[in-house]
Amino acid sequence: MSASHKDLHTKLTLGGLLVSLGIIYGDIGTSPLYVMRAILGDHIINAEVVLGGISAVFWTLTLQTTIKYVIITLSADNHGEGGIFALYALVKKTKIQWLIVPAIIGGSALLADGIITPPISVSSAVEGMRIFYPEINTIPIVIGILFILFTIQQFGTKLVGRFFAPMMLIWFSMLGILGLIQITKHPEVFKALNPYYAYHLLSIHPEGFFVLGAVFLCTTGAEALYSDMGHCGRKNIRISWIFVKSTLVLNYFGQAAYLIHHEGETLLSLGGKNGNPFYLIMADWFQPIGIVIATSAAVIASQALISGSFTLINEAMRLNFWPKVKIKYPTELKGQLYIPSINWLLFLGCVGIVLHFEESSNMEHAYGLAIVLCMIMTTILLNFYLIMKRVKLYFMIPTITVYLIIEFSFLFAILPKFIDGGYVTLFIAIILISIMTIWYLAKKINKSYTKIVKIEDYKKVLVELSADLSIPKYATHLVYMTNAGRTDEIEEKVMYSILQKRPKRADIYWFVHVNILTEPYKTEYKVTEMVKDDLYRVDFNLGFREPTKINLMFKEVIKDMVQKGEVDITSRYESLNKNNIIGDFKFVLSEKFLSNDSDLLWHEKIIMNSYFFIKKLSLSEERAFGLDSSSVKIEKFPMVLHAPENIGLTRVK
Repeated sequence: MSASHKDLHTKLTLGGLLVSLGIIYGDIGTSPLYVMRAILGDHIINAEVVLGGISAVFWTLTLQTTIKYVIITLSADNHGEGGIFALYALVKKTKIQWLIVPAIIGGSALLADGIITPPISVSSAVEGMRIFYPEINTIPIVIGILFILFTIQQFGTKLVGRFFAPMMLIWFSMLGILGLIQITKHPEVFKALNPYYAYHLLSIHPEGFFVLGAVFLCTTGAEALYSDMGHCGRKNIRISWIFVKSTLVLNYFGQAAYLIHHEGETLLSLGGKNGNPFYLIMADWFQPIGIVIATSAAVIASQALISGSFTLINEAMRLNFWPKVKIKYPTELKGQLYIPSINWLLFLGCVGIVLHFEESSNMEHAYGLAIVLCMIMTTILLNFYLIMKRVKLYFMIPTITVYLIIEFSFLFAILPKFIDGGYVTLFIAIILISIMTIWYLAKKINKSYTKIVKIEDYKKVLVELSADLSIPKYATHLVYMTNAGRTDEIEEKVMYSILQKRPKRADIYWFVHVNILTEPYKTEYKVTEMVKDDLYRVDFNLGFREPTKINLMFKEVIKDMVQKGEVDITSRYESLNKNNIIGDFKFVLSEKFLSNDSDLLWHEKIIMNSYFFIKKLSLSEERAFGLDSSSVKIEKFPMVLHAPENIGLTRVK
């Protein structure tokens, strides 16, 4: 981890606190736009439901967001980085194979949530315009805002980021002040701090348990809060959360105070088509300002989830859960990246959600189901993290049990929403789970059928080949990318390529291996000299968030070795050597295809055919490694799985 990055996680700064407001709390911070409206729906306002609902909201924010995420889960950082894949990379050290399941389900569910958060946040804010224009069609406005938002992603969030923090400070201050104004008129609403009201609603009221499905919306951003930890640091998040939670609670209680005062009415009768308690508590003169601030906050909330999705896909690629896709680095900031394919897929998904549901109130049905799955998966992984850290059983067992009960209660409360729209996010999550599972299993099958040989057995023939003038020289420096983890081993297909496919004479042979670490930021390399001036191996140890720019990294290694006098890279052609001309470098990559001789089992057939189909749509190996295409040779190798050992031929005379 760089020194500046390390400082971010150990220091508490005013800048860090402000940045955390702008980046971390977008999703959870915009929930007052729709939570109270979702709790009441079209029903007549009932003080019992309002007080029970607001009590449940307060205790959900306290138990779920504050204790589980801000206090416990933020401690499970992977060298300062958070998120379900960072947590999986930590617990992977336990060598428990099935932990891959909650990691894939959780990661997919969080991505699915990223498709519905921008539409619901932006729609809820823009629909405030109906106060002034009751018949306005908000769909084109919402899609327009989303298009602008996704278009500016390619420029990075550096410029927009400066606008984020002050804007979110205004937003949270507005939430607190608006709530406080209503509370001063009806301070009795504070009795809802007593958990009895939540218990009373859930156990006695006929609709009580299903109100939990709406209550859950207040904590949906907690998972994104954990994912974005790397941007701001744990201390800054924990301190800024005190301010954020205070303003959120004040606003929720302010909305509740207003609603209790209008018991017996409906949201429709109070505000017409835009009967949203969030806007109803505003003074008439302030409403236009409130709509502008709310829309800005909604855009910022969406931004946080989009950049979070890029980070998630980048981690998934490094952990072999996702096909290689093009990544751009728009700014010099650590962790700042842009993935064009994911950006526009998310945009199309968001537009589909807006066109399908039309109203933000309809989107509420689809919201929450995917994220509660993600939270359950985080709890499962967190359990193993606590075991790994040797946390006392008397603390760990009750804690994990309580959170599994809370989250499964939310899940059962949200399940009835499946028919009303929950199927949309679940369907998206299933597609993502399928892609990740296929990619992971295919890579595993691929690895198990890769034959590894000892380099020692080939040293002599490689040295002789390098000096054999009867074979035309293929390149001065021949570089092979290898997946063999041990420095004394190599894939058999690499030796076949050098010695048999077409003997490739080179002055120096290089084997390059990229090892992705379970920590996020590290750039180290190790050089193993196998035969002086003939055979070398370079191992790159990269963090799972580091870009794999092998072309640039390899050049740096060579430069360093030349300066230390470890290798001579000048051309060995007499005329060129005389003039100190550097020899050419040729990279050879192998691309596998499924052999017709493979005798696959039915499930292997589905996995491998799907894998090769997805591979066609993904980035080529040379572009994924950041290699210059003019110096790369791609060789195709048949991949034979379960080849029949004896065909049973009979020789005849």
